[in-house]
Amino acid sequence: MTQQGSASRAEDSPIERPVRVRAGFSLTFEVPYPTPMLFVVQPGDRLQPTGTRQRIIDARALGAAENIHTYTDGHGNVVWRTVAQPGSFTIGHDLIAEVTRNPDPVLSHLKKTMVEHLPDETIQYLLPSRYVDSDLISAEAWDRFGHISGGWAQVQAINDFLFDECTYGYGSNSSTSAKQALDSRRAVCRDFAHMGIAFCRALNIPARYVCGYMPDIDIVPDPVPMDFHAWFEAFLDGQWRTFDARHNKPRVGRVLIAQGRDASDVAFSTTFGSARLTHMKVWADETDLENTLDIEPKPRIF
Repeated sequence: MTQQGSASRAEDSPIERPVRVRAGFSLTFEVPYPTPMLFVVQPGDRLQPTGTRQRIIDARALGAAENIHTYTDGHGNVVWRTVAQPGSFTIGHDLIAEVTRNPDPVLSHLKKTMVEHLPDETIQYLLPSRYVDSDLISAEAWDRFGHISGGWAQVQAINDFLFDECTYGYGSNSSTSAKQALDSRRAVCRDFAHMGIAFCRALNIPARYVCGYMPDIDIVPDPVPMDFHAWFEAFLDGQWRTFDARHNKPRVGRVLIAQGRDASDVAFSTTFGSARLTHMKVWADETDLENTLDIEPKPRIF
């Protein structure tokens, strides 16, 4: 496994008020026969919507991740490609990332960009996609939020509505669309992101799905098992901006893994055959500067 983007670190802007996050995962599958698999799980050195850099300080492979092929997809995400061999197949990584300790910025003054002035590369994020059936909620979007002036104000109103109206909890599945989650009023982070994106697109605001790690920094730790987290970004005033309808408040320490039109573009695993997930561990916690990957992480385990 090779780390992407390390050659450009010397040119990166400094990270304001840096904090280090130790994050990683381990997945174990039972595999009956050789099975091709894809994984979208690798954070890289990149510019975050906060305007600061995300740097990967150290990383190591776990299990079969030592012998994988990587490529970069059309959204700029690193994809692991491998063939799982019969038996118990484990794959994962353990890393330390450096990001800013500043919470997600709140920029209430930002305006909405007219469609005719949007950059070409953002247009795909205005269109319905597999899990973002924005065309089916267009009338509701304009009824609820069309009267609100200002781009940030509209997206924040969407977040407020979803946070107030939808209950966090399992009830959806991997095929649940934004409209279905909205109708049920029950959602996990994936659904909150899809619903937020759908409302934004219906209002002509480009929006994309984001997945990554989110540690419990500067908040009361959540006792439930850690998982990968999903949020969304809206394109406002020439840049992608971070929004999280699941929590609806600025958070610290996001480690971005991947971005796409919806969850289908950034699924953490895709199996071309039969492979049953039997065990999953995810961890993401603030770490001090002396901490190293030689010390075992303490994940909240499913």
